[in-house]
Amino acid sequence: MNRGDVTQPAGAVRWPNGASAAAALTFDVDAESAAISAAPSSVTRMTVMSHQAYGPLTGVPRILRLLERHALRATFFVPGFTAERYPSMVAAIADAGHEIAHHGYLHEATNGMDVDTESRMIDRGLQALDSVAGVRPLGYRAPMWELNYHTPGLLIDRGFLYDSSMMDCDVPYLLAEGSAAGARTIVEIPVHWALDDWEQYAFVPGISGSGLIESPAKVLEMWSLELDACYREGCCFVLTNHPFLSGRPSRIAALERLIEQMESLEGLWLATLGEIAEHTRSTNPAPRQFPRPSMDAR
Repeated sequence: MNRGDVTQPAGAVRWPNGASAAAALTFDVDAESAAISAAPSSVTRMTVMSHQAYGPLTGVPRILRLLERHALRATFFVPGFTAERYPSMVAAIADAGHEIAHHGYLHEATNGMDVDTESRMIDRGLQALDSVAGVRPLGYRAPMWELNYHTPGLLIDRGFLYDSSMMDCDVPYLLAEGSAAGARTIVEIPVHWALDDWEQYAFVPGISGSGLIESPAKVLEMWSLELDACYREGCCFVLTNHPFLSGRPSRIAALERLIEQMESLEGLWLATLGEIAEHTRSTNPAPRQFPRPSMDAR
């Protein structure tokens, strides 16, 4: 494969008010949508549905209490289906002052999805968030972090400020829709599987996971090491949690210890993804493209 003239990832950025690095807490409120999308027949499995419903019914309230204790604002990515099924939960998130962002409609598998189908999915999610909470989200996160090469253009068409699905950098940047000069851009706030609780805690028989469920102590150690390294290098630490997973008591306790570590780091800017995206856009970094790799050169 030939990467051609792909621009190299950006280095350290200048954070606001002299901050040394940035960090964001994000929560993907998938609830039943992730299981139904992965295995439509799971809708008939009452226990599986209850496992997923733990997020909106128990996990989110516990997370909101945690954030309130620390006077922190977070970003909640809410599929449209979840919003329609749990409107009071979405209202509680909004009333607490947190950012609500887009995460598909039914947590659809977007890999290889054609333009028309993906457009309808995005629009249906937008309509649900608007009708339930009166929210027009600034941000988007693709289900399973699977962007198509046409996705940035669809998001730009709909006025999104940022996406948080790519994994090629440690700091936000402007992602250009195409390779031509003057191409439209969207802020990209990168993520990584190592900072996702799904890889640590998720197990739903017949749907997801190997059956190995990690100890919160091991997870806390891994995330703490990454946080320290990101802080030293001036990066943007983006943690992704799912309320049906990290909303469990011992896992919330580990998350609170991580938050306390964040609060102890002088000059760490704790912000929502929307705030980070607005800051990135205001600094006007040089946009860069991520062209599709060519298979011609071998």
